[in-house]
Amino acid sequence: MFTMFTDKRLTDAYKKARVEYFDKNSKYIFFSDIHRGDDSVSDEFARNQNVLLHALDHYYNNGYTYVEAGDGDELWEYKEFRYIRLAHSDIFTVIKKYFDDNRLIMIYGNHNIYLKNKRYVKKNYFQFYDEYTQDMHELYYGLTPQEALILKNKESGQEILIVHGHQGDLMNDQLWFISMLTLRYFWRFMHVVGFHNPSSPARNHFKRHKIEKNYKKWIRRHKMMLICGHTHRPKFPKRKELPYFNTGCCIHTRGINGIEIANGKIMMVDWRIRADKDGSLHVIRTVVRGPVPIEKYLPT
Repeated sequence: MFTMFTDKRLTDAYKKARVEYFDKNSKYIFFSDIHRGDDSVSDEFARNQNVLLHALDHYYNNGYTYVEAGDGDELWEYKEFRYIRLAHSDIFTVIKKYFDDNRLIMIYGNHNIYLKNKRYVKKNYFQFYDEYTQDMHELYYGLTPQEALILKNKESGQEILIVHGHQGDLMNDQLWFISMLTLRYFWRFMHVVGFHNPSSPARNHFKRHKIEKNYKKWIRRHKMMLICGHTHRPKFPKRKELPYFNTGCCIHTRGINGIEIANGKIMMVDWRIRADKDGSLHVIRTVVRGPVPIEKYLPT
């Protein structure tokens, strides 16, 4: 039953997806599950803010399009977006550079599903009030968040579907409002002292594997590459495996993970702080898997 529902939800997302054409000169970086918070003790992203800031600067300076594949802002735990924007103003400033250059694609997930609401987006993301200058400033004026994105190869017609990955996950899709309330008023405080929310696929191994299994069934049936997040587990297919890619997340203590597409190839990358032999700390990018030509995943 749930497998069929997942298939329907993904297929519906595919049918309504924004389509963007790419070629060998196109460059994309996919990050998801950033969960930007208000910089309080429960804000798990705060420790990685400088790592992501450095990574985004790198990709901006090298001509990449930034695809934020869901759960960028933690709108379940934190009711007021303005406090999130204020807490991570440097991140929003660099993302605005992508937006102003028409190089930002924002996909909403379950934790920022409010971006599905045009009024909410207009009220919170188009502009903001600067308490220092005491006037309004543009943020992402005209932003249109998407549920799904299709990257389509100009030459081969090959398609890649990008979604957050909550589609078909009962507690985070159909029953998301109930999950949001329990997280905001209970689990938010419990995980600070070491307890974890069992409805989250990031904390529940059985739930995570079930989601991945259902998504692989969709890939097998529809013969298409899929890039998503949601489970917080980075995934890059091995030889002869189905083309299921997962970006991982940006709230691990060891750094952040992402998926890159550049020069017609796809790869998984890791960004983290490392010390050199003199003890100086640096933010280092490491290619974890790949690069692999995208044509390898053409349907047969």
